[in-house]
Amino acid sequence: MRWTHHNIPDQTGTVTIVTGANSGIGYETARLLAPKGAHVVMSSRNEERGLEAIEKLLAENPLASVELGLLDLSSQTSIRRFVKSFTSKHDRLDLLVNNVGVMVPPMSVTDEGFELQIGVNYLGHFALTGLLFPLIDETSGSRIVTVSSLAHRSGSIDLDNFRGEKHYVAWKAYAQSKLANLMFAIDLQKRLDA
Repeated sequence: MRWTHHNIPDQTGTVTIVTGANSGIGYETARLLAPKGAHVVMSSRNEERGLEAIEKLLAENPLASVELGLLDLSSQTSIRRFVKSFTSKHDRLDLLVNNVGVMVPPMSVTDEGFELQIGVNYLGHFALTGLLFPLIDETSGSRIVTVSSLAHRSGSIDLDNFRGEKHYVAWKAYAQSKLANLMFAIDLQKRLDA
């Protein structure tokens, strides 16, 4: 049997965060979870684009329970602000979807000085997951999903050039970030199993 969105079980009473939910995979994830009864926190670094995405989703499903969470994963300050806001309103987190992905931009850095792709795609999600983990751990049956890419196959972790300061090749940096995502997900699962 082929698994489709029709197989998503009832999500009534659950709370989900989807990073980068204003477009692409993130938006589609929110769009498919909302009709199943999940309350979806749609994160976006841009308030206008986030509100447009919510408006679009509500036009399709007026009964959806959604809210906007402003989150810029290139800023540890923004991540901490988002977590503080979320935990002040919610006492559970059933599903965290680490989706945001920056792909092959010109050389640029996060607020903390990391190359943007490793900073957002991996370090930002690592920090977000860590800060939300106490709530995730307290929520029975909770899940963490970290989106990667087949680009991980050509990636390698270059600790001597982790920040991209020696030389920058956008595709190599992207592949490294996606490999780091996959390694993070696998290691987190091993630690949770233990």
